Amino acid sequence: MSFLKKYFGPSTLVTAAFIGPGTLTVCTLSGANFGYSLLWVLLFATIATIILQEMTARLGLITQNGLGEAIRSQIENPIAKTIAIMLVFAAIIVGNAAYEAGNISGAVLGISGIFEFDFSWALVIGLSAFGVLFIGKVKIIERILIGLVILMSLVFVITAILVNPDFSAIVNGLFIPSFTEKNQLAILGLIGTTIVPYNLFLHASSVSQKWKSASDLKDLQKENGVAIGLGGLISMAIVITSAATIFGKGVSGLNEMAIQLEPLLGSWARYFLGLGLFAAGISSAITAPLAAAYAAKGIFGWNSNLKSLKFRIIWMLILAIGVLFSMIGYKPIEVIQIAQVANGILLPVIVFFLIYLCNKKSLLNQYVNKPWQNGLAILVIAISLIVSFRSLNSVFSFL
Repeated sequence: MSFLKKYFGPSTLVTAAFIGPGTLTVCTLSGANFGYSLLWVLLFATIATIILQEMTARLGLITQNGLGEAIRSQIENPIAKTIAIMLVFAAIIVGNAAYEAGNISGAVLGISGIFEFDFSWALVIGLSAFGVLFIGKVKIIERILIGLVILMSLVFVITAILVNPDFSAIVNGLFIPSFTEKNQLAILGLIGTTIVPYNLFLHASSVSQKWKSASDLKDLQKENGVAIGLGGLISMAIVITSAATIFGKGVSGLNEMAIQLEPLLGSWARYFLGLGLFAAGISSAITAPLAAAYAAKGIFGWNSNLKSLKFRIIWMLILAIGVLFSMIGYKPIEVIQIAQVANGILLPVIVFFLIYLCNKKSLLNQYVNKPWQNGLAILVIAISLIVSFRSLNSVFSFL
């Protein structure tokens, strides 16, 4: 029990948050369309996530405040503060709304694959999430759903071993970057589904529930590395099972996605994956609106709780947008993929402010960033901006 207490905590929640329907779908499509060649993106994104989440967790530990509160309190110029708050708020609303559409679409993809009859599942899932959030009984349901997500993750890791993958191709995919016109959106999606902007707010706010003083920093860093490292391995396992079983076959729905688990689960694969997608989707559909509301509470300085009107307006807005976009006729896989790309595009905005705060000695004293931490964080911004620019130009035919 002491091991679990030491190495599993706030960072485990971050890992459970990014191992959602977006990760499952984008990683499956990556393996199906590009084989093992984009594993390097997940290696980079996992290392970057460990660094960035450590930065925001360190900020939360030393200040005992969230990232939103730090942005509001540390930018003194009124014009600069207003611009910063508006930029961050816009990124939170757009990013979380897109992510919420992907969450609900993922849950729809899972449940409609189990119960094969026409029904407005997005509305049912949205109303269910609304009921849980409105009543405020989030923790118990989240624990059950996260347990199912963890079980699904273990199944993928076991299956990745059983499918006898091409180990030389895995090594090449991990350490030889492949960047082409065709895989740009896939790269951005893999970055966006791993380095999730709202997790930076969620982590900083949740750290104070477990860690209380600067003397806890080393334990926090160990927990962060273990939990997020395991999340990265799970994402890679999904790419590996997909590359080994459905490479080049095309993926349009749950049945094609489930083929990758048949080596372990046989005919039960579709039902298991459907349940896992549903659990991952609805748990994230509860978490994302809450994270947006907490972030807004921090940057605007609201003294409010889960049941206050302003707090509820934010999470209701995110939930409503997610349900709407999930219902307007796009295929669930397309919605999920677009959501992860949107996250990747908005990521540099949040990381910029995180770097700024983590280099302020007046805020963190001797716990400011080291040069290599700044270097990797700037690299995340640069890669995200380059891939975002090229991907958007490609989409709109500006190249």
